[in-house]
Amino acid sequence: MKLSELSKKDVIRDEDGTKLGKIDDITIDTATGKIISIHINGGFRFSGIFSTNDEILVPWNKIVKIGSDVIIVETVHKINME
Repeated sequence: MKLSELSKKDVIRDEDGTKLGKIDDITIDTATGKIISIHINGGFRFSGIFSTNDEILVPWNKIVKIGSDVIIVETVHKINME
């Protein structure tokens, strides 16, 4: 699967079905070539925690399922973009 295909999918939390956004970037381990995490540009407020300038980091091992339209994830962490 290509990054361009992944970036078109909505990222959804499995706990409550909240839409987190779409993939904006990824982190790759250059030694192994494996994806370490995906970065999601929230672009909206999420439970009052994340503002419009925040990015959400999802470790690759927290991805539950990649479907035809969505990516379901377990937990998220805020990245300080300052």
